[in-house]
Amino acid sequence: MNHEINRLIHFALEHRLIDENDMDYAINLLLEVLCLDDFEYEEIDEHLETATPILENVLAYAIQEHLIEDSVTAKDLFDTKIMNCLMPRPSEVIKKFEQLYQKSPQEATDYYYHLSIASNYIRKARTDQNIGFKRFYRYGEMEITINLSKPEKDPKEIAKAKLVKTSGYPKCLLCKENVGFAGDYNRQARHTHRIIPLCLDGDDYFLQYSPYVYYNEHCIVFNKIHQPMQIHRATFQHLLSFVEKFPHYMLGSNADLPIVGGSILTHDHFQGGSYTFPLEKAKVIKTLALKRYPDLKIEILYWPLATIRITSNHQQAIVDFSDDLLQAWKQYSNEALDIISHSGNIPHNTITPIARMEQGIYQMNLVLRNNRTNQQYPDGIFHPHPHLHHIKKENIGLIEVMGLAILPARLKEELKCLRECLLHQQSLQAYPCLEKHRDWYCELERGHTITQENVDEILAEGLTQKFVEVLENAGVFKMDQTGIEALVSFVQSLDREG
Repeated sequence: MNHEINRLIHFALEHRLIDENDMDYAINLLLEVLCLDDFEYEEIDEHLETATPILENVLAYAIQEHLIEDSVTAKDLFDTKIMNCLMPRPSEVIKKFEQLYQKSPQEATDYYYHLSIASNYIRKARTDQNIGFKRFYRYGEMEITINLSKPEKDPKEIAKAKLVKTSGYPKCLLCKENVGFAGDYNRQARHTHRIIPLCLDGDDYFLQYSPYVYYNEHCIVFNKIHQPMQIHRATFQHLLSFVEKFPHYMLGSNADLPIVGGSILTHDHFQGGSYTFPLEKAKVIKTLALKRYPDLKIEILYWPLATIRITSNHQQAIVDFSDDLLQAWKQYSNEALDIISHSGNIPHNTITPIARMEQGIYQMNLVLRNNRTNQQYPDGIFHPHPHLHHIKKENIGLIEVMGLAILPARLKEELKCLRECLLHQQSLQAYPCLEKHRDWYCELERGHTITQENVDEILAEGLTQKFVEVLENAGVFKMDQTGIEALVSFVQSLDREG
């Protein structure tokens, strides 16, 4: 183990997690965690992108010596504790970030992102396993990912998790109190978690990276206060304030209602990063000039979810329009299109907003959402319909609204089995997991002459088409003549209200 500790110290120095003055301190912390009482320096000459190869050896030792049990959760808790021995204090990270920000916002985020990977907070060895590809279909080049970065717990771990005493601390996964949190069988270890304080339009937020990075530099900006998600005027101000501070990043918000919102509605937060999503490349089908908003370029996009794009040099003009649109949308109904704003006092209409800087000019994409259910569609009228649940049943949140599919890990194995069946190497009946795909299988068989050479492409194109259909299900105004005309009329009504 002496060799592995030397390797860890060398890695930490090389990636500037610590400096030479921290070496003895870090070594002693490692000795304590590993229950060792002796150490000798060794010369190390290697260059690793991540500490994963070293940590794998350390975990094997810890299991062998009965320091931990051999389970995914136990190993995750332990290797996070190991890396914490090599971490700078939160205040040091903040100080370094702020120093670099004075030079350049991008230098600051480059440092912070590298730290998040080097510390194994972002488990790059896992996120690199995600399956991803791009295919053009109808609205543009869509992006498909099958998320493999969250390891599944085995039955023993699930049983253990049930025995863990529940606690209200931290209140949720996004709260600032997660910094340094040890974790348990129910909650991820956050020893290596560091956050950056931000002031957005006078309100206190924090910047962090998602440990699962669904796209480049996938960041989360969360409120200092644990309070529910809400789309209102301040939301637009906060988004624009952020992209003004970090013009190389985009930032968007999930909607604030169940079904159309994200996975965490209990804590006000946004998601962003250094990435250009398919939505950004969507075709403009209509440009509107509204007298009330002379400083704005207003465009209707050809996109499966009804999207209005506003561009301007004036932050406040964008905020004013976005809020006016939101208030009008909250009251909008069109029964012929199944759009109803309220059921009694329960609201159904809201917006998914996305902000970025485009060549130094502010841009806001406003995506109209509705979460109403009925007897035919108990999961949501504007939600993936049942015939698509074999591909995607979960909510369509911000990331997917922008054209990046986050599909469940089960699809990796199911697609492999489906491939065998399409090539007649196996029967559909041989794989019970494929029963939910039966209709799709028949659809693929009818529509193609399938060979060893084209089967992968057929599956990729088929998956893309299904994802686009999922998005179309979520669209409140469909991209046909009736839907486009109704959408244009709705936006133009803002002028009439003035």
